[in-house]
Amino acid sequence: MFENKRIAVLGAGKLGEALIAGMLDAGIVTKKQFIATAAHKERIEAVKKKLGVETTLSNGEAVRKSHLVLLCVKPQTVEEVLRQIADDLTPHHVVISVAASVTTKFMENILTSPVPVIRTMPNTPCFIKKGMTAIAPGKHATADHVAQARKIFDAIGRTLILDEKHMDAVTGLSASGPAFVYIIIESFVEAGVKVGLPREAATQLAAQMMLGASSMVLETGEHPAKLKDTVTTPAGCTIDGILELEDGGLRVTLIKAVVRATHRARELVNG
Repeated sequence: MFENKRIAVLGAGKLGEALIAGMLDAGIVTKKQFIATAAHKERIEAVKKKLGVETTLSNGEAVRKSHLVLLCVKPQTVEEVLRQIADDLTPHHVVISVAASVTTKFMENILTSPVPVIRTMPNTPCFIKKGMTAIAPGKHATADHVAQARKIFDAIGRTLILDEKHMDAVTGLSASGPAFVYIIIESFVEAGVKVGLPREAATQLAAQMMLGASSMVLETGEHPAKLKDTVTTPAGCTIDGILELEDGGLRVTLIKAVVRATHRARELVNG
């Protein structure tokens, strides 16, 4: 799929670095196929030393040497970078953006030719190859372009193809969600300490419990409510705990958190 193709990673920060490392580890590309950029020389030198890929401070140079462009810059700099490289891009390129709340239409309108654009929304667990990335193609992107994007992000976790109208909801749930989960894990740890567990033990128990429960949902395909019921015995410990959760409004609070984060993502889209 990527044979004889070069990939430009514009903005090789943590996510860009994770994508390069993930693809290299998966064996789908070689180091010689990459050219990475960053805004500062120190960062470029660090990426080159760590990953052994070609680097440059020039986004235009990277694009001219590539076939596929991973746009890994911050949302507020997407327009500036696209204007820098617009004349270097052709319809034979593919641009894949990871910027939250930046639509394919916005990017397509900046470009001077009908360049295929794909919008993605990964999350931070991709740094350890446990990420979840939603992928939405623009109007010029083909099924082959989408397959390329999926292959790239499969190297750092799981992927899901969605209509772009869902991408702000993905931001609110999947991209913001890890922060919400960390608060939940932290609360479990504090609860463990409260009932007498050493903090380190409580942390391991809470984190592994969350990992295991999530894996049960993904691997069994069962509805979370059904899995919950398998743990909940009549007059047992778990149902008493669930009663406290319901009384405290945890379910509604989590729903409202995702809804509010989604609304904020939509506000950013609309300026």
